[in-house]
Amino acid sequence: MVTIDSTPEMAAKVYETIERNLTIVRRRLGRPLTLADKVLLGHLDDPENQEIEPGKSYLLLHPDRVVLQDVLGQTAMLQFMQTRREKVAAPTTIHCDHLIQARAEGESDLHQSLEENQEVYDFLRSAAAKYGAGFWGPGAGIIHQVVLEHYAFAGELIIGTDSHTPNAGGLGACAVGVGGADAVDVMAGLPWEVLYPRHIAVYLTGKLSGWTAPKDVILYVAGQLTVAGGTNAIVEYIGPGARTISATGKATIANMGAELGATTSMFPYDERMGKYLRATGRDDLAPLAERYKHLLEPDPEVEANPARYYDRVMELDLSKLEPYVVGPHSPDRARPISNLAAEVADRSNAFCDDLSTALIGSCTNSSYEDMSRAADVAEQAKAHGVKAAVPFLVTPGSEQVRATIERDGQMQSLKDINGVVLANACGPCIGQWRRAKEMVGVPNTIVTSYNRNFPRRNDGQLTTMNFIGSPELVTALALAGRLSFNPLTDALVGADGKPFKLEPPKPAPEVPAEPFARGRSAYIAPPEDGSKIVLDVDPHSERLQLLEPWLPWDGRDFRNMAVLMKTKGKTTTDHISPAGPWLSLRGHLDKFSDNMFMGATNAFTGEFGKGKNVLTGESGQPIAKIARGYKSQGLKWVIIGDHNYGEGSSREHAALSPRLLGGVAVIARSFARIHESNLKKQGLLALTFQDPTDYDRIREEDRISLLGLAAMAPGKPVECVVRHADGTSETLPLSHSFGASQLEWFRAGSALNLFHDA
Repeated sequence: MVTIDSTPEMAAKVYETIERNLTIVRRRLGRPLTLADKVLLGHLDDPENQEIEPGKSYLLLHPDRVVLQDVLGQTAMLQFMQTRREKVAAPTTIHCDHLIQARAEGESDLHQSLEENQEVYDFLRSAAAKYGAGFWGPGAGIIHQVVLEHYAFAGELIIGTDSHTPNAGGLGACAVGVGGADAVDVMAGLPWEVLYPRHIAVYLTGKLSGWTAPKDVILYVAGQLTVAGGTNAIVEYIGPGARTISATGKATIANMGAELGATTSMFPYDERMGKYLRATGRDDLAPLAERYKHLLEPDPEVEANPARYYDRVMELDLSKLEPYVVGPHSPDRARPISNLAAEVADRSNAFCDDLSTALIGSCTNSSYEDMSRAADVAEQAKAHGVKAAVPFLVTPGSEQVRATIERDGQMQSLKDINGVVLANACGPCIGQWRRAKEMVGVPNTIVTSYNRNFPRRNDGQLTTMNFIGSPELVTALALAGRLSFNPLTDALVGADGKPFKLEPPKPAPEVPAEPFARGRSAYIAPPEDGSKIVLDVDPHSERLQLLEPWLPWDGRDFRNMAVLMKTKGKTTTDHISPAGPWLSLRGHLDKFSDNMFMGATNAFTGEFGKGKNVLTGESGQPIAKIARGYKSQGLKWVIIGDHNYGEGSSREHAALSPRLLGGVAVIARSFARIHESNLKKQGLLALTFQDPTDYDRIREEDRISLLGLAAMAPGKPVECVVRHADGTSETLPLSHSFGASQLEWFRAGSALNLFHDA
């Protein structure tokens, strides 16, 4: 049976393997190594023969751990069943955090979730027991926070079915968000394949003070790098300033690295990580990390002269950093708080100054330190008789955090200003927020300490504008009730009618003085032998559906395909595969796929999720309905995508649904990393225009042919013939990033099909 816990024996084995592999790698490369190099290359399957060229080589790695959240975990376990393996080959845990909807408050919301999702929870609990995985039930907390508290340690390589898996980078892990098929490969004992990332460094000096928080570091960096600037890169935070930030503050920064498109974000090991390990009951891991510290930080030459060893270096003096706010609709629309009021006053921005709701917490910002600083602001308001001017919602990241801040008083401070405590779950951060009917379709502003703010992301409403800031800043804005309020300069009015200014929250303890309270445990370890457990899925179930292997490629070129949709502008996986009310159907691929491209913008008409059926001539039809119509007629189709197509969540259904409904290829100006990998894993062609302006050549009624597929090879362009409705045609060269082994996925019909051929 695979040991699930991060034991000293496991950590020691990881460090010994890294050291052994790096001896070979150093001989081959003959240069100093960055932190990311040490951890990634230290996990190579074959360090002697692996090609090692950043941005070009595909690395075969052996991760130490796999973590699954409940929504993508359903699909991952359904796919794992197809591998015919009896046990997971790597430590694996399942975390039930996505399906709990925020409606009223934590206790009642959790109770309703247990009733509504029992079939899914029963399946995941049984699958975990059968295959040797750990199971964290509903209410235990958000996957990223629970991993930080229980499993992450410096130098560990973790893959998880969620974009914010990099949260564990706060403890020095190399934690990467992946699609379910990648996770299944590792669970089945195969290496994980990933493009060797480029290197980006953020060199930190100085120290945070006043209102400025770790959140402001990543909000500033997002504004500089944009949502695509970190694509296929690992961002390392180095320099003396990095050592001044708490482990949970580091986790906040690493968590939101997903918004840069980065493969992951990492911090070198330091004493603050050791402090957090000890506070969370992992005292025996800290001395090991100290002993192997040379493996868990960049080589001295690298930190001394980062410009020589990183593709890009950003410098940031924490002492000069202002609090930042990003949004709406994109995490890279960043500005210091001092500039926000002017933007609100500018009518061309159409920002709503009056707030409708303020929300703090989530996997990104619910640490003991975060909640203590937010509570400090709340206590100042309470002393003047002031409460939140708008609904104020608090989401603890885990049961451990909830129980501890309830014990130590921070929770009561937030409740005293009318804070409502939600369940220890994702809730409003991922669209699981049932808002009042009067807010439907109404332009409104919310402020959050969450990680993502795309349109429809939080409540399914296109009219909701989400601005992101630190928990303490969001708490201050909740008290004022308006977006233009700047607590550094503006005053509130107390119950006595007198104005007063909030003081910057005092430096807060990184961890509690007493050990963390465990609260109500919701963890179930797998039995020694789960082979007799039977996984039954009702064929009439509305929630679960067994998966069948995709058909292999027939060896012929794809000719005269329809353009199902040409998406315009930001096309995230939320746009391709919306969440919200659809989350309940994630385990039933066919029913779930009716939402396909519901949130994407049609470049030809400007409509959301609708287009023209070129076979019938009908316009304004739901894209999923058109796709089903084409499939029934045997007509293959392609999607045309804009820049950074598929950014955002690791949502695998954004690849599964197109595969199910007859798609064969996506041709985009560029791809986000995880989504490109997901498309490949499901046997779809992910292709890019060699000339991005060729995107403009594609018309609504074009027929697309992809030729020479039998000779497709790494680095060799694919010939695309576009036949227009007026009888003219043109040939466009398309690039791709398929490696040799990835082309086998395409030929077999999917990566998973290779298990059946083995």
